[in-house]
Amino acid sequence: MGALEGKVVLVTGGGNGIGRDCALIAAQEGAKVLVNDLGGGLKGDDPGSAGPAEEVARLIRERGGEAASNSDSVTSYRAVQGMVEQAMDTFGGLHAVINPAGILRDVMFHKMTEDDWDRVIDVHMRGSFNVARATIELFRNQNDGAYMFFTSTSGLYGNIGQANYGAAKMGIAGLSRIIAMEGARNNVRSNCIAPVAWTRMTQSVPIKDEAQAERRKVMAEKIRPDQPARFSVAMVSPAAANVSGQVFGVSGENIILYSQPRPIETCSKPEGEEWTVDSILKEAVPQMAPKFYDLGRAPPSTQPKQAQPA
Repeated sequence: MGALEGKVVLVTGGGNGIGRDCALIAAQEGAKVLVNDLGGGLKGDDPGSAGPAEEVARLIRERGGEAASNSDSVTSYRAVQGMVEQAMDTFGGLHAVINPAGILRDVMFHKMTEDDWDRVIDVHMRGSFNVARATIELFRNQNDGAYMFFTSTSGLYGNIGQANYGAAKMGIAGLSRIIAMEGARNNVRSNCIAPVAWTRMTQSVPIKDEAQAERRKVMAEKIRPDQPARFSVAMVSPAAANVSGQVFGVSGENIILYSQPRPIETCSKPEGEEWTVDSILKEAVPQMAPKFYDLGRAPPSTQPKQAQPA
């Protein structure tokens, strides 16, 4: 019996990359799957096609599973409501949403157009709102629902040329946290994942030299999309009912739990005294400075621990 036996799962962006593997693995674990994918290009400026979503749904059916396809855009709230209705009409329910649908419009911020900004925010941030808002009341009423949203190290750490993408991905982490807090009393869970995987998104970054090309070849073998997909499926299963409000990462066979922003230093004045501009600059800033984060990418995580047997 699979981890998602008897459950219905909506997977957005399910025609390619991590989303495709999420849909296939969810079906392997017993779920009935609604595979959504607009079928557009990486930049979100193509007309789209029903082909990718239907290809994955067909593959699931050929393997003995149950699946249907949908090629509408997550940027439309009405379209996402239609996905929910389709799941209910086709499979009789909906219990989880895995939401990796996304696009890229990478450009340095001083050259970024309003369209570059709006398109990325629309798909990632608005799309996450849409899939959550269209399902949250159903999940609350049935006391059963789980979300896996997709954040990114481009937001958690920052990444040059991705101000639009990073801003959206940090917003998604905040959205997921609050949905988890508000949904706890109704058994509605929400987590997010910052995946590292070889997909068409990572392939879109230009190769500068042979050394980088060789590194990419190694990456393609070691950080596959099925690895974060397996974790995403596990986290929306009933067996993970006690896991909510977390930010995870998956890179190859490394499963990462990220910290979440909390105060790390407080500078206080004695009762009756006030900070001035001068004292802030001369006292507070120097006190906090040793704990400032630099502008580089985050350092490697601590030595990974082996999972302990249950």
